[in-house]
Amino acid sequence: MNISKIDLNLLIYLDVLLREKNVTRAASQLNITQPAMSNGLKRLRTLFNDPILVRTSDGMAPTERARSLAPVIRKILLELEEALQGEEEFNQATSQRVFRVMASDYAASTLIPPLLRRVNQIAPNVTIDLMTPSDVTFHDVEAGKIDMAINRFDELPQSFHQKTIWRDDFACLLSADNPVVAKFNLNSYLESKHVWVSKTGFGVGVGMDPKDIQKLGWVDEALAKLGKKRDIKVFTRNYPIAMQLAYEDGLIATLPSKAAQLHAHDNSYTIIKPPFDIPEIELKMIWSPLLHHDASHVWFRKLIMEAATESD
Repeated sequence: MNISKIDLNLLIYLDVLLREKNVTRAASQLNITQPAMSNGLKRLRTLFNDPILVRTSDGMAPTERARSLAPVIRKILLELEEALQGEEEFNQATSQRVFRVMASDYAASTLIPPLLRRVNQIAPNVTIDLMTPSDVTFHDVEAGKIDMAINRFDELPQSFHQKTIWRDDFACLLSADNPVVAKFNLNSYLESKHVWVSKTGFGVGVGMDPKDIQKLGWVDEALAKLGKKRDIKVFTRNYPIAMQLAYEDGLIATLPSKAAQLHAHDNSYTIIKPPFDIPEIELKMIWSPLLHHDASHVWFRKLIMEAATESD
C-alpha cells in the first residue's frame, strides 16, 4: 500500500465508523450524507482489502482487521489534530469561554463551589456547563466535546490525560438525634439501616442488587472482608439525597469524608469515623489529548487544582 495515495478523510471515516458501527450515525457525526459515508466505506474496503464492517444479528460489527486498526488510527488522528492546533493566548479577565465539565454528585458538591468562587473572582465572563456521568461518554471526552470529566474511575482509555485531584477517606453521617450515636461501634452500625450512594464512570446506571457485593463498592467490599454485611434500605446515586435521608429517616450514610464535612457546621448532623477500615478513594480529572496544550485548558486545570486545596 502506497501511503502517499491514501486520502486522510478515509482514516477519519474509518475512525468514526468503527466507533459508531453504523453508517447513518457516522454520517451524521461527520455532517455528511449517508450515501457519501457509504461510498467512503466502499473505498475503505477496497483500500484495506477487507469488509471492515459486517452485518450480524446484533447489527454491524467490525472485522478482526478493523479491530486491530482502530487504536492505531485513533492514535494517529489524535496526534495529528494536536499538532495542528495553533498557539493561542488566554486572557482570563476578558474570556467568555464555556468550560463543559462532567462531574459526579460527589465532585460537584465538594469541588465545584470553591472552583466557581475562583472563576468569579478572576474570570467573571467564563461559564461552567456542568454535566452528569449519564450525559456523556468516553468518546465525547476523547473528541474534546467535554473539556473535563471529574469522577472516580476504575478504568480509563490510555489516550486520556489524567491527574489525581485528591484522595479521600470515609465518614459516617447521621442525624444528631439517632440513638446509635451514643454507642457507635461495628455491632450498632450493622444493626442500623443504611443509605447506599455511589456513581462512578460514565453512562446510564442500572439497578442495584443488594446481594452483588462486588458491584456495591468500597464500603460493602470492606465489610465483606470482615464477613459482615450492612442492611441497605435505600440505593441512590445522589449525595445530597443520601445526606437528607440520613437526617430525616434515621439512616446511616457512609460517604467520602469531604462530602460528609459539608454538614460539619450543622448541629442537626453528627459525623463519626466508620467502625472499620475502608480504603481511600481517588478523585481524578481526565481530558482529551486534543485539549492538553490549549492555553485556556491549561489555565482551567491549574484553577481546579487550586480549588482542591481549599477543601483540604
